[in-house]
Amino acid sequence: MSDAHNEHESAIRTPKQLVAAIAGFFLVTVIGIILLVKFVTTTKLEGAGTESQSAAAVETRVRPIADEGYTLKDANAPKVLLAGDAVYNANCAACHASGAAGAPKLGDAAGWGKRIAQGVDTLVKHAIGGLNAMPAKGGNPDLDDVEVARAVVFMANKAGAKFDEPKVPALVTTPSPAADAAAAPAAAPAAAPAAAPAPAAAPAAEPAKVAIDGQKVFNTSCVACHGAGIAGAPKVGDKAAWAARIKQGNPVLYEHAVKGFQGKAGMMPAKGGSSASDDEVKAAVDYMVGASK
Repeated sequence: MSDAHNEHESAIRTPKQLVAAIAGFFLVTVIGIILLVKFVTTTKLEGAGTESQSAAAVETRVRPIADEGYTLKDANAPKVLLAGDAVYNANCAACHASGAAGAPKLGDAAGWGKRIAQGVDTLVKHAIGGLNAMPAKGGNPDLDDVEVARAVVFMANKAGAKFDEPKVPALVTTPSPAADAAAAPAAAPAAAPAAAPAPAAAPAAEPAKVAIDGQKVFNTSCVACHGAGIAGAPKVGDKAAWAARIKQGNPVLYEHAVKGFQGKAGMMPAKGGSSASDDEVKAAVDYMVGASK
């Protein structure tokens, strides 16, 4: 009976224990209040009058997106020619890095030996005009001849050649007809009768959209791999190789061709490593799909 009674007795039995309990309660309460105030006062506020509403912060948020990650180029500025290694990485590595389509592999002295013996002029001529499975300028018609020559010299020298860096031809400036007319003495203006007001011009008709020749784009940018079915590329006309790809649908094929694709059999560079437009690449895909059904 006494044991059951003791179970309900308070833990505080003396005045000293009561005072200690009250003091401990107030101490914990005060510490909690101090911590809460410290948290509130040190938290960064986002309301008006804070740093987020400062002139610098507002200017950063409303700054045009074109200021971030874009470089404006002057269309009239002279073209900056790329170095040989840059041209190789962007246009030649798709075949020359792995030795696909019979292309001599970068750094392979045996594969490049006979070609180097032909001389740099012959190699550059073949690279610019195209040879066998290699398209003209590696499939990038926007490359300058000097840029192609630099890429050839870069690859040949990696295989043991000692070719000199191609020189940039001097620009020949000729006065334009407009400049000649401005330099000539101005003739005295003759009085002309007042001309009758010209009739209002009819609104110009919207030009018809020119269809893109997909086969032409293929021959320029895609034939190096898809013409022979190398580097894991499905050969045009090979229905078995194209069947699973065609089943994915043209939108998927368009995306892979435009953005590039890493598959199990190999890697296709974006736009085949060329500078073709998105529409031109899609036209080439349409041609290959149509020829492989």
